[in-house]
Amino acid sequence: MNDRSYRFLRWTPALGLLALLGCGYALVGRGTNIPDDVRSVYLEAFENETRRAEVEQFVTQAIADELLTRRRFTLSASRLDSDAILTGTVRTFRVQPVAFERDGRATEYEVTIEASVRFYRRDAPDEENLWASERYIFRQNYEVELESSSFIDQENIAIEQTALVFASTMVADLLEGF
Repeated sequence: MNDRSYRFLRWTPALGLLALLGCGYALVGRGTNIPDDVRSVYLEAFENETRRAEVEQFVTQAIADELLTRRRFTLSASRLDSDAILTGTVRTFRVQPVAFERDGRATEYEVTIEASVRFYRRDAPDEENLWASERYIFRQNYEVELESSSFIDQENIAIEQTALVFASTMVADLLEGF
């Protein structure tokens, strides 16, 4: 290989990167539609319109944890000390078997959470939405440990794990304006 070919091959990755940057591509998760002056959020406990007790508690706690983990906002203890308010209602919670063993026992379930979520500036006229979704639907499959002889309620574990991923996805959508 001659010196000229070697130089070309050495610069090819850099040229490709420049082409991508010039075409408007960007890393996901870096943009936001939330104004910079919105720093503190009051998270109202979500309401529960489902028949499953505690689902709203799992979702509210998971959202609080996700907001703190991302370090974009601080959580405010009162509405009056916040820049924005996040409210929501868990409208549907459903668990359906999707995979079975030969003897008919379910080995995997699909957990569905549908919520109405609203994120708005506290001091804006008419409490204008920064982000809202009347039907935020989230689905996740959950595998059941059949060998476990534990009496722990596996549905609570499934709700908690699903709520964590629901919160992560919802906060990302809120921040990026999806």
